[in-house]
Amino acid sequence: MFSSLSRERIALAAAIFGPLAVAGVLIPFRTAISGANMALVLVVAVVAVAAIGNRLAGALAALSAAVWFDYFLTEPYERFTIAANTDVLTAILLLVVGLAVSQLAARAHRLHLITVTDADQLSWIHRTTQLVQSGAAPNQVVNQVRPELVDLLHLRGCRFEEGLLLGRPPRLEPDGSITPKPVHSSSQAGELPDADVELRVSADGVYYGRFMLTPTPGHAVPLQARLVAVTLADQVAEAFDAVHTSRPDRRT
Repeated sequence: MFSSLSRERIALAAAIFGPLAVAGVLIPFRTAISGANMALVLVVAVVAVAAIGNRLAGALAALSAAVWFDYFLTEPYERFTIAANTDVLTAILLLVVGLAVSQLAARAHRLHLITVTDADQLSWIHRTTQLVQSGAAPNQVVNQVRPELVDLLHLRGCRFEEGLLLGRPPRLEPDGSITPKPVHSSSQAGELPDADVELRVSADGVYYGRFMLTPTPGHAVPLQARLVAVTLADQVAEAFDAVHTSRPDRRT
């Protein structure tokens, strides 16, 4: 199983080379297939990248698709110019639609497509989402999520370490698994390791910090609860990301 960092690297590579490969496959058919239909094929490639990656990978894939559509699939071929107005419009729509659907696909991936049936869990997610959308400071979101994680995972304790990445403790991964897999616990029972477990807070490849979870020995944590915990951490990451991207020195 790939780590989250490896998966992000694979997604970024796919964002660059995936649309290029698809455009290359379409070259022999570019005189027989309309530009609109070839653009739709490239949109599918963009969605596939976004589904395995994040918003950055999806956006990069959309841009890559538009560039290679222009270069390989519109006249004059192998040049970054477009002769026909209809192809110009198709290229623009490819970029816009690719960006839109990639963001939707990436968001669906971040939410892990979980089905929340517990009223408390649904309330925690909803309340945290509202807090993030209100523009609350990251530390406010952290302070709200920390006790939620304690209740959700039946922890003995939970602390947040901002910007620290020390040691190699067991990690709660985006898919709800623990790496490395606990040696003395049953994976079916969902028992967490005896040591502290890290739950990283990152967005679009930017690491902001981590929750350090202190499990209760012998207590099983269902997969659904672990996935909800990851979703809460993602919401904390969104709060940090909003501050990160709004800084004046980040605007270019």
